[in-house]
Amino acid sequence: MALNFLGIAGSLRQKSTNKGLLRAACANLPDGVSMEIAELSDIPFYNADLTDKPLAVARVLAQIGAADALVLACTEYNYSMAPALKNILDWASREPNNTLLAGKPAAIMGAGGGMGTSRAQYHLRQTCVFLDLHPLGRPEVFANAFGGAFDADGNLIDEKLIKQIHDQMQALAQWTEKLKR
Repeated sequence: MALNFLGIAGSLRQKSTNKGLLRAACANLPDGVSMEIAELSDIPFYNADLTDKPLAVARVLAQIGAADALVLACTEYNYSMAPALKNILDWASREPNNTLLAGKPAAIMGAGGGMGTSRAQYHLRQTCVFLDLHPLGRPEVFANAFGGAFDADGNLIDEKLIKQIHDQMQALAQWTEKLKR
């Protein structure tokens, strides 16, 4: 069965190592799985006073709706997830009956300082509970963004981490199939 994943990075920088993780995920998908990466740089902060949904928001919400699973690259700012990632999840959660997120499988990965976004990933898992997303338990991907695992453009070059991402994408495909039954 064909599956469609959507990658969402918490970082807005083009050379972000978290976007590099998503590019590595795209290159290590199982057969029958496709993945695109959402662009968040033009997404405004969620505001309930906005009565007309901005076009950029509608674009990403359509991508989320079409995805069988999410791949969340969780940037860590001040021990928590970056605002861009939380913001798009807030927008998506405001759809009637949480239809875009409820029951959807997700994989979480992240590149950052010494602990590789572990604190932010645990905050994201708490958010997933409320949103009724179903994050994959393992394998987890915690990458040190400053230890030589990435090139100057943010591309992942560390073979051990590439293997972890490969394994995570395999597990996410299996998890997605299991939850669809």
